[in-house]
Amino acid sequence: MSSLSRELVFLILQFLDEEKFKEAVHKLEQESGFYFNMKHFEDLVQGGEWDEVERYLGGFTKVEDNRYSMKIFFEIRKQKYLEALDRHDRAKAVEILVKDLKVFASFNEELFKEITQLLTLENFRQNEQLSKYGDTKSARNIMLMELKKLIEANPLFRDKLTFPPFKASRLRTLINQSLNWQHQLCKNPRPNPDIKTLFTDHSCAAPTNGARAPPPTNGPLVAAIPKPGAFPPMGAHSPFQPVVSPPAGAIAGWMTNANPPLPHAAVAQAPPGLVQPPSTGFTSLQMYIPVSGHDLHVINSLPCCTTEAAFLKHPRTPTSAPGMDYQTADSEHLIKRMRMGQSEEVFSGSSHPPNIYSQDDIPKTVVRTLSQGSNVMSLDFHPMHQTIILVGTNVGDIGIWEVASRERIAHRTFKVREIGTCSLTLQATLMKDASISVNRCLWSPDGSILGVAFSKHIVQTYAFSLNGELRQQMEIDAHVGGVNDIAFSHPTKSLSIITCGDDKTIKVWDATTGQMQYTFEGHETPVYSVCPHSKESIQFIFSTAIDGKIKAWLYDCLGSRVDYDAPGHWCTTMAYSADGTRLFSCGTSKDGDSHLVEWNETEGAIKRTYAGFRKRSLGVVQFDTTRNRFLAAGDEFMIKFWDMDNTSVLTTTDADGGLPASPRLRFNREGSLLAVTTSDNGIKILANADGQRLVRMLESRAFENSRGAPQQINANIKPPIVNALGTVSNVSSPIAATPERADRALPAVSMSNLAAMDNNRIVDIKPKISEDAEKIKSWKLADIVDSAHLRTLRLPDTVTNSTKVVRLLYTNSGLAILALGSNAVHKLWKWTRNERNPSGKSTASVAPQLWQPSNGILMTNETSDGNPEEATACIALSKNDSYVMSASGGKVSLFNMMTFKVMTTFMPPPPAATFLAFHPQDNNIIAIGMEDTTIQIYNVRVDEVKTKLKGHQKKITGLAFSQSLNVLVSSGADAQLCMWSIDGWEKKKSRFIQAPPARASPLVGDTKVQFHNDQTHLLVVHESQLGIYDSKLDCLRSWSPRDALPAPISTAVYSCDGLLVYAGFVDGAVGVFESDSLRLRCRIASTAYISPSIASPGSVHPMVIAAHPSEPNQIALGMNDGAVHVVEPSDPDSKWGVAPPQENGALPSSSNPALNNSQASEPPPR
Repeated sequence: MSSLSRELVFLILQFLDEEKFKEAVHKLEQESGFYFNMKHFEDLVQGGEWDEVERYLGGFTKVEDNRYSMKIFFEIRKQKYLEALDRHDRAKAVEILVKDLKVFASFNEELFKEITQLLTLENFRQNEQLSKYGDTKSARNIMLMELKKLIEANPLFRDKLTFPPFKASRLRTLINQSLNWQHQLCKNPRPNPDIKTLFTDHSCAAPTNGARAPPPTNGPLVAAIPKPGAFPPMGAHSPFQPVVSPPAGAIAGWMTNANPPLPHAAVAQAPPGLVQPPSTGFTSLQMYIPVSGHDLHVINSLPCCTTEAAFLKHPRTPTSAPGMDYQTADSEHLIKRMRMGQSEEVFSGSSHPPNIYSQDDIPKTVVRTLSQGSNVMSLDFHPMHQTIILVGTNVGDIGIWEVASRERIAHRTFKVREIGTCSLTLQATLMKDASISVNRCLWSPDGSILGVAFSKHIVQTYAFSLNGELRQQMEIDAHVGGVNDIAFSHPTKSLSIITCGDDKTIKVWDATTGQMQYTFEGHETPVYSVCPHSKESIQFIFSTAIDGKIKAWLYDCLGSRVDYDAPGHWCTTMAYSADGTRLFSCGTSKDGDSHLVEWNETEGAIKRTYAGFRKRSLGVVQFDTTRNRFLAAGDEFMIKFWDMDNTSVLTTTDADGGLPASPRLRFNREGSLLAVTTSDNGIKILANADGQRLVRMLESRAFENSRGAPQQINANIKPPIVNALGTVSNVSSPIAATPERADRALPAVSMSNLAAMDNNRIVDIKPKISEDAEKIKSWKLADIVDSAHLRTLRLPDTVTNSTKVVRLLYTNSGLAILALGSNAVHKLWKWTRNERNPSGKSTASVAPQLWQPSNGILMTNETSDGNPEEATACIALSKNDSYVMSASGGKVSLFNMMTFKVMTTFMPPPPAATFLAFHPQDNNIIAIGMEDTTIQIYNVRVDEVKTKLKGHQKKITGLAFSQSLNVLVSSGADAQLCMWSIDGWEKKKSRFIQAPPARASPLVGDTKVQFHNDQTHLLVVHESQLGIYDSKLDCLRSWSPRDALPAPISTAVYSCDGLLVYAGFVDGAVGVFESDSLRLRCRIASTAYISPSIASPGSVHPMVIAAHPSEPNQIALGMNDGAVHVVEPSDPDSKWGVAPPQENGALPSSSNPALNNSQASEPPPR
């Protein structure tokens, strides 16, 4: 059923309710399954109408659908059973036991025995668990509360618990509008037409004297509407409003323009049509995924379950016939519900804002050509290192390339590690034909492991380690025949590998041990691809087979949840957009017809089909997505690009020629680079402007390193190999060394390798003094004291009252800055696209607009009775930039970023909230640091505190989640760090930060924490020091104020790529440090970015620093005078200062004694 047909059912439900057809209303609710009337369900339960209760539920779910449904039916039947026992109606109780409860025996035999034994008791309350059972009425009310929670958590009831908000008597209004249109089109319209039927189109009879009648009056053409009845979710109905007829000009425009602007209120009130034309052939697919886990119990309520994502159920294949592209319901809900009975997730952001882009954002300029030597079958950019790419070939080789330097830094040929341990089938296959190809290779989510799927049975994994070794980790004889695809996922705390193959199965393996965890069977042909994903903490897998069947699986053994056909009915791959909210698939039929489509997950139907493919594609078309904006596919010897919101081809490129008919392609994570395969066994790297800057920067850094890299003295000592080019824009990980590049021995600066470096220095190697000494002597710390040496912009502000900026952050898109003042008022600055700023990104070159919605309201937090200036403020932004959560000593407020309206408030003081952090896997779970030293784990959706964490002695001042470590780290004004397990929320360890020399101990004062991009190392900020800590809370490096930066530290933050640490000081200075070593590389004096006419030096300083989410050299400073400054290097391609030379027996010196080697970091105090 199409989206509009579904809406028509709601209109009919409203009409029936207004006409008092109560039984018909509930029958249609049940038969359509579109709206679950909780009030009707409550009445049935409280009335004990158990048969009707189950009949009504049956329209929405069955016992076996999922665990939620099973628990719902169990609770109902258990209550019916207990009531029969309470009436001493043993015969009825036995009947219920045998007919209704017996079905649960197969799931929990002990439970069924326990229920059966209640028959032997004179009063079932003698059972300890039932001792508190009261009378029937109270028991039903208690059960009803439990049922409501289960129904709201059940994904099968997603979007079915709230009636859509639309005006009263909407169906009559639409009929009136239709009749008005028909009357306007009459050749001889009468002033007071007589409407006698709706079964045929209206037409006024011609006047007998031949004169044209005067134009009709505006008003309803249908009889007066009866007084509407009460429909619980809809509220009071407003009186019927007359329909205004449109002018004749509007009719002409509407008739000639397929997609006209709506020029008149009467037109705008109605959708384009109620029922789609038959030619569209669109069908609706209901979607679900059942939950696993949680045993039933005779009395205890079901444990709190995470809401599941809804997925395809009972699908029908949508046709590819052209039709109207209707907007679906899932794009209409900007505001999700906050309490039970509304939508499932507050911040999931199923609506897609319009893409703001320029074609310049698409990488189309060829910047590198790499020769692999054999046909490239698969390629994948590293998830953290933007210029490192993994490739696999048709002869079984894998290689790793550094794009900027054009060097292949690792290479492995295919080899079976232990042929004797392989299956006899594989041994026989290799004996018959030893040739083998890579079908797929890719990185794990953190880039530490790479997996390779081969065309014969085998899957291999390699560990990508910091010591330069590409070490084979596992070899799995995974499938009989070819392994067609491989993927990584986290269904549990540990990493898993998903494979699929010619044997028609999907298998899940433990990535550490190689043990098989699951096997999914159900496809009838070889499985072509897998696409794991998670929504609302529910993990699942899409799979496609070569017969075009698409199936979905949970990590259980209950079979496929989905079975439907992909367009083309042959080889299809599926992929989500980067933010995980939009699902796409691309495939090619046996006849060569290619199909690129977006799916509507809510209904399981195709939302849009992208045009522009060759009629007969030469090969299976490959595709990729980037930036939540663009799609790219290889077809007709070129790359074709689409805007996700437009079905027409946006642009194309042939990459200067040399591409195969259907080239393979892959974007890097930021979308700045695109790798495509070539006909001559190579790879071309295409870049946009950002990608070109990135490659140039890395290339120049490689040149600098090649000139200044110290030579190895002892050939027997192999130093750790890391990226010779350093890291820019998340290019910060190690590079594997290989025999073919044994000469690439470079100084290690990787944070996680610092300990190893220190150990290496112990080896007795005489340093080469001459070159290094000259280099050290010539090095000077960059000291910026004048505005001519940087670009700075004070953001415009019309408010004159001075207030401190206590919290500051960039939006995730990098297009705006949000500040929270000590007066509890938020300010939002937005950059717009114009000639001076065509990208629309934040910059110090163009002033943004201080943005405010048309309603003129300010986004202001509630405050307590005390002085808001003294309160500890906190703020957190949702991933899609739609909502901000904030507090300033009063309740925590949730604001809509578009309207500045308060969505809800919660957690009233005391105690007041002092820090906020979203759970990395579930945006409905928030960690809230409190003034009373506790941390509350709060579920926004159900308005419930799940647990309280206690361990600090003073208020909480910092929280940071690490998804890879599965921990939450907290810091407090007691200068203590605590680590908590996310699974059970138990404390794993705690540690007080140590006072630097000449500082009194123990320390007190606000302490902040932030995880590095690697999710392992932790930046700890206290006024007395900066510290880098490892996953065990051991301090690896620390730095304390002195010499050039003597003032206390006010704030510090990592750069977006994790290479730098920006620190602010109370004298107004800003220090830029190397993040791995905490060596100072640049000092920015306050005089460089603050005008002397505004404030005297030292009186104004940064309270908070925000790092741009994608520009590592841009920061924003929130000041104690209320100003916000954006600061970046004077040259867009330059960096802050120069990296200090590595220690090699001597420390750098400088002609300026205040800027000398004392800025080096210290080992942690013991």
